[in-house]
Amino acid sequence: MTKETKQEVFDALMADMSHGSEQWRTRYDAAPLCVLPVLPKPVADCMEFWKAKGSILSIFGRARYAAKHSKTEQGRGVWLWILNNQNDFALAWVLNDWEVEDEPV
Repeated sequence: MTKETKQEVFDALMADMSHGSEQWRTRYDAAPLCVLPVLPKPVADCMEFWKAKGSILSIFGRARYAAKHSKTEQGRGVWLWILNNQNDFALAWVLNDWEVEDEPV
């Protein structure tokens, strides 16, 4: 997957109009709308589960409760990550796309 955003591809096109248009169309089509948020693997797994089950509002409500009452450290870590990174989580939710980081939470 490309790391370029559509804006970066457009800027490069404007800077160098001498290349063929097909090359630019291919790059533009492959570029994501924006830089994708990076979610730790356990959070990405949680996202996959909750996208099929509920709304983003239900996630944030559950996160507030579960961050205090989770029975495992990893579970608590996932919910705390969601609470501390709400913008990244919400962007991933809306785009329905994100990158996965293998770091533990």
